[in-house]
Amino acid sequence: MSAPKTDREVRSRTVSSGDVIEETDGLLDAAIELRRTLHRWPEIGNDLPVTRETVLGALDGLPVDITLHDTTSGIAALLTGSKPGPTILLRGDMDALPMPEHTGLDFASGVDGCMHACGHDTHTAMLATAARLLSGRRDELAGRVLFMFQPGEEGHHGARFMLDEGLLNLPPLADGTPSPVSEAYALHITSMLPTGLVATRTGPLLAASDVLRITVTGAGGHASAPHQTRDPVPVACEIVGALQTMITRRIDVFDPAVVTVAKIWAGTTNNVIPDTAHIEGTIRTFSDTTRRQVHDGIRRVAEGIAAAHDMTAEAEAIDGFPVTVNDGDAAGFALDLAGAMFGPDRTLRMPNPIMGAEDFSYVLNRLPGAMLFLGATPADRDPRAAPPNHSSHVYFDESAMATGIATYAALALEKLAG
Repeated sequence: MSAPKTDREVRSRTVSSGDVIEETDGLLDAAIELRRTLHRWPEIGNDLPVTRETVLGALDGLPVDITLHDTTSGIAALLTGSKPGPTILLRGDMDALPMPEHTGLDFASGVDGCMHACGHDTHTAMLATAARLLSGRRDELAGRVLFMFQPGEEGHHGARFMLDEGLLNLPPLADGTPSPVSEAYALHITSMLPTGLVATRTGPLLAASDVLRITVTGAGGHASAPHQTRDPVPVACEIVGALQTMITRRIDVFDPAVVTVAKIWAGTTNNVIPDTAHIEGTIRTFSDTTRRQVHDGIRRVAEGIAAAHDMTAEAEAIDGFPVTVNDGDAAGFALDLAGAMFGPDRTLRMPNPIMGAEDFSYVLNRLPGAMLFLGATPADRDPRAAPPNHSSHVYFDESAMATGIATYAALALEKLAG
């Protein structure tokens, strides 16, 4: 079995880059049509029946072995090359967000309160199109490509469910030769970079994302006589401010954390002090040490402040996605390959990670690999001022999908070159 190429076996051969790019250009219109269909009919979470059927239709007729997952709408499509070798995983996520769309596009969402505002429709369309391109080049593959069409990325842990269901437990080749999954790659489109720019970094790329919930319990009563009550509302406000002080005074600035309180609610009317006040927010960290320190600090601060006011606080920090960590060889390989294909001015080695989160982290906890960002802001727009991912106004330049399709395909072709 041939081993996948590493970053240090630098490109004596660049995957017929001109041919791949030319072939991608010929597939772009169909990819855009697929993306727009997905965009019109977005779905949320792990159960995506319409999206699954649309993807299966796009894969119909290709020489791939398809496994439909039971616990989610996940799809695993396995393409086997003409020679034995390892398996490379390519991921595209399929779910949308529970929010309205205000883009005014001709193909805007037809589902009230649901929008593909993070670009997962483009990821799915690019991956399905790369599957078509690679299917026509099976003779160039020494190994297999596992196309992972994943639901539930937006906080629903879809990747974890697919892994738990045996995504990586692949059978050997027909002759009995093992072909384990050796590396994994994913693309994520962004409106914050110029169209066609490919960006990533070695090491932590995206943060761990956890949920904080605090309930402050006092004793309610008439709002005109607060001295006869134990009012949880000002105590909740004090906790919010103290959490920010805890971050700036207890957490190492070189191993940072973000705690954002995004929701506070209490009471039912203007003249009644409630019994309880509730706080909800997010925690972002880049290491397990800081992650646990923040979790412990939240409990200590909330419980201590409540006790100082003769009240109680129940505080919990709920683990979400882990840190997304890129393998150094894989990230370097992908950037070098993108530079060789599209030009070094179309790549960016990011100096710092960002505080967003990704459940591709579950995959990268199991396999070496990398996530790459794909810029999709049109040339006439300033990426710094463009509506960002998760905005109801976000706009992605569909021409960037050609770069994404070619990148997916080239990663597999180069890694599995016979």
